[in-house]
Amino acid sequence: MAFNNDLSVILPRVLIVSRRSVRKNKFVDFVGEYHLDLIVTYGAVPVIVPRVNGVHMLLDSFEPIHGVLLCEGEDIDPSLYEPETSGLSPEEIEEIRRLHASDTAVDKEKDSIELRLAKLCLERNIPYMGICRGSQVLNVACGGTLYQDIGKELTRKLPEDQRVVHMDYDNYDGHRHFVKVVENTPLHCWFKDSLEVGKMDILVNSYHHQGVKRLAQRFVPMAFAPDGLIEGFYDPDAYNPEEGKFIMGLQFHPERMRRPDSEEFDYPGCPSAYQEFVKAVRAYQKKLNSSTALPKPLKLNKEMENKRKIIVRSFSLAKNLYTAGIEMNPTKQSELEAGAEFLESNTALSVQQENRLKQMGATVRNGSHYIEKLKLNEERDRLARNVMGKMSVEQLSDLMSFYHMMGQICSEVLERKLNGIVNDNAC
Repeated sequence: MAFNNDLSVILPRVLIVSRRSVRKNKFVDFVGEYHLDLIVTYGAVPVIVPRVNGVHMLLDSFEPIHGVLLCEGEDIDPSLYEPETSGLSPEEIEEIRRLHASDTAVDKEKDSIELRLAKLCLERNIPYMGICRGSQVLNVACGGTLYQDIGKELTRKLPEDQRVVHMDYDNYDGHRHFVKVVENTPLHCWFKDSLEVGKMDILVNSYHHQGVKRLAQRFVPMAFAPDGLIEGFYDPDAYNPEEGKFIMGLQFHPERMRRPDSEEFDYPGCPSAYQEFVKAVRAYQKKLNSSTALPKPLKLNKEMENKRKIIVRSFSLAKNLYTAGIEMNPTKQSELEAGAEFLESNTALSVQQENRLKQMGATVRNGSHYIEKLKLNEERDRLARNVMGKMSVEQLSDLMSFYHMMGQICSEVLERKLNGIVNDNAC
């Protein structure tokens, strides 16, 4: 059922990464209209993440993220999934690049954006649907591998009756091939009314020259082509649209499986993937909103409230010691103990956090030593001035030149170290 639009409802956000192309000698970013239409139809808002340099470092700016749909694009950089030995010769690789020139031009920025989004979904259980390249991204993000070219690595090893054409440039939109649907999977549920009695086959569109080679361990196949290629998979432990769970990859394009010169789908089940995906997205938004709702204010009894005030007072005294160097009456020293004891007794944390709190507690307890340190620094400053006052102009000039030179060296070394840290983080 299509979503009934209600302006009073804040719809969930589905991130979709654009694909970059060249038009009139300029880059153009685009997303297929069918994806956008179906996302809107079933009640979500598509948010397009442009394939722009540096966007992979800015994904926090696209929050909140209620779902991610990744679809078409170029081949994934093989170095990202450490492919097993393919046995392809340099001549064969060059031939693949000529045959599939529009796909083999690797886009590393798009790879970075989409792999980060895929891993974010896996970490947070955000609904994810991968179509074609998007299914390959999902498999790679989970440790799976890909055929760099199905024709060279798979098809040529099979007998004639098992070979499948996965890319037909002469019949791009109309080309179909059979896949066998796996029973008791979401795909089976969506297409079961279209299956012939005693058969599990449906015809799907196909335009890809790569595909899943080794499926990541967490996934279960949902469909196989006659050549054995996995055409769909999902995570059964992360699939329950009603509860906001949906992690799935489809190698074919159900949104484009339409009759010639018509908007009618090949099968009634074609849009089901989008319908169930958006259902999960909406449930995830609802769950996220309920978990981030403001908690009710905690009311403390009188004893606990008094203890809270003592601790706050303790922290305030410690702050004054460090920031302003205010002298403290010895009779007030005991007031620091409350804060120190609180910090040291808080053990409902990791070992590292607990140790840090104990250090803070010790710092608070010994806050009065800061005043002594200030006095020591003043004494050192006075002695240094006395020594320099007895030096000649030439000696002072040499000393100043020495420290100026050391300052420049420190700046250069510091800059190199900082650049190294930045580069490490960028990797």
